[in-house]
Amino acid sequence: MQNFPAAPCSAEPAVPWSPQHPCTPPELNRPNWDAAARRLLAKMLAEFAYEEIVVPAPARAPAGDAWTLTLDDGSSLGFRARRRAYGSWQVAPDTITLTPPPPSTEPPAAFGDPYGFLVRARTLLGLDGPTLGHLIRELSATLAADARLDHHALTADVLADLDYAALEGHQTGHPWLVPNKGRVGWSAADAAAWAPEARTPQRLPWLAAHTSLAEYRGAAGLEDPARLYAAELDPVTRAAFDRILRDRGLDPLRYLYLPVHPWQWEEVVLPLYAPALASGALVPLPADPDERLPQQSVRTFLNLTRPDRHSVKLPLSVFNTTVWRGLNCDLTLAAPAVTAWIHSLRDADPFLREECRVVLLGEIASVAVRHPVYEQLPEVPYQFREGLGAIWREPLARHLDPGERARTLASLLHTDPRGRSFTAELVARSGLTPTAWLQHLFAALLPPLLHFLYRYGTAFSPHGENAVVIFDERDVPVRLAVKDFVSDIGISAGPLPEHASLPAEARAALRTEPPGFLTQFLHSGLFIGVFRYLAALCDDRLGVPEDAFWSLVRAEILRHQARFPDLKDRFDLFDLLTARIDRLCLNRNRLHQDGYRDHPVRPRIVVHGTVPNPLYRP
Repeated sequence: MQNFPAAPCSAEPAVPWSPQHPCTPPELNRPNWDAAARRLLAKMLAEFAYEEIVVPAPARAPAGDAWTLTLDDGSSLGFRARRRAYGSWQVAPDTITLTPPPPSTEPPAAFGDPYGFLVRARTLLGLDGPTLGHLIRELSATLAADARLDHHALTADVLADLDYAALEGHQTGHPWLVPNKGRVGWSAADAAAWAPEARTPQRLPWLAAHTSLAEYRGAAGLEDPARLYAAELDPVTRAAFDRILRDRGLDPLRYLYLPVHPWQWEEVVLPLYAPALASGALVPLPADPDERLPQQSVRTFLNLTRPDRHSVKLPLSVFNTTVWRGLNCDLTLAAPAVTAWIHSLRDADPFLREECRVVLLGEIASVAVRHPVYEQLPEVPYQFREGLGAIWREPLARHLDPGERARTLASLLHTDPRGRSFTAELVARSGLTPTAWLQHLFAALLPPLLHFLYRYGTAFSPHGENAVVIFDERDVPVRLAVKDFVSDIGISAGPLPEHASLPAEARAALRTEPPGFLTQFLHSGLFIGVFRYLAALCDDRLGVPEDAFWSLVRAEILRHQARFPDLKDRFDLFDLLTARIDRLCLNRNRLHQDGYRDHPVRPRIVVHGTVPNPLYRP
């Protein structure tokens, strides 16, 4: 195989990449890669230990913070780690060392190679060959993305001045999942064009789909798709779409319009929907003039040209985090009905509407395009039935008051290249003490989430990407915005009178869970998925002890319960303050339960044992 020169693409004069003249992206340099690799190895050790995929042993008695892990070949990893809430681990990347196997007498050496760890620990980790092969690919893609983020990293003070859309492109991904930017199916060029960290505004082409394949749903006022298109497309673009159909002898009134991700067009629509394209049931259309920016979810785009227009969520048949990122047709069509019901609960409840002023970013219109063959085959992998559709979501900007600004909850976990915490920057700007600022944060986030759970037996999944914190002009948290309803809302399986108004289409789409498991939406989505990292950060960087952090969370829960004593039976039914909770395991799903195998339905998250609940007090 030809050895290509490793000259960086940023060398002067700049030479554009091409198959005839490949070059190494500038972010793929040794310092960037080594730093990203050390962090990833520390994350692997921490999250695998949390899920008990590995069980480190104390390095000496008493253990203190020194731990060791014996690998398959007899070598051992030593590292320092603090034990945190929920039995989790915080591993210091610069403390990891590798001791050669006996009878070697070589001293331990600094170690930061996640690949070397997998090679030496594949039996310990219980990995089969196919899982190991795919995992290495995902880890490589994640590391490449991390190196890019490091190469272009901004300081916390600069990040704090960015708007919502721009800040999204600087986030580092899911804090719990190890291969959090794997994006199986994408090439390096795809990632450079479409990944959030590429921060590249793009125009989206559209498709016309015949109503024999496509269905539309719209919220009140948007029952007619023409109303949606009038808001989303300028008259010239809409007229051009109609003209393209008429020029082919087709009736525009028999077609629905929807944007399509260009990668999805090339990789999925063109090959798998070829019969529909040949027959004219699907007709490709040009891009509209608006520039859009992909968000952390990869498949959702914000409109930069017209921020008043809706965000659009598109299927993307890449495997990322835990699932293939398509759009289930039934869920897509149910989205407006779910939105209408959730909005009706808020609008009829003075606490949610007037005191919390919670923003529920509605999924107000949708188009689902069913594959004419795969839709008849429920036994085939679900990714083949989720290839084409669109959901339009309300833009956040229209809900903000003057002086307010919004940031995803995930941004609060960010640390800049100088070690400055983004949260510390916001606290400093607010003029509040860290404890007072956290009290405002919990008072903004928890009351609406608790009220939906207790009063309505309904739980959002408020992980770092779905939950958006709204700040006032002093960067003090004041209220909450939530998104992604139809995919990430659960309702209690037990009969509740508050569910009587739930439309049948929405009820069929929503996940129903036993009350004891419905609380996991808050425990795993918010407390474990975000707060356990934020608590450690506040302990390390803001001087707020971890116990004090969780006491503030508990105090906000108890304050809410005292406000609504009539719901005491619901506090017991949806008990967030139990001594222990089930341990959900995102990484076990990948390594042991599902691997990279195809399934006809989306997998369920693995439960492995229990963990102590830091919100419990005897």
